Amino acid sequence: MIYSADFRAQVIKSGEQQCMSIRQAGTCYSISKATLQNWLKDPSIKLTRNKPPSKIPNEALLKDVEQYPDDYMYERAQRFGCSKSGIEAALKRLGISQKKDLGASKSLPPKES
Repeated sequence: MIYSADFRAQVIKSGEQQCMSIRQAGTCYSISKATLQNWLKDPSIKLTRNKPPSKIPNEALLKDVEQYPDDYMYERAQRFGCSKSGIEAALKRLGISQKKDLGASKSLPPKES
């Protein structure tokens, strides 16, 4: 859950004014102690995580996409030992999207010029 910047400032300010400990302020506002400690360090709202990919390495996925450009996500998932949705998230993280090429479809006749 993301708390607004106003609420964060209010909690920090009221805790300092009333000389509350972090634990007391947390129970008063129903917020965990770790959350309040993080707010005291940096009260800004963070929209992204600074965490490296853990299951699917970026380099290995890029190499797999170059090697097998037409594979389905479930085939990549079998090779990496993860779920299809995990591959989907990793491809999205890298900015890779698979677009259908209508010219490659066998059901459609080739376009005549």
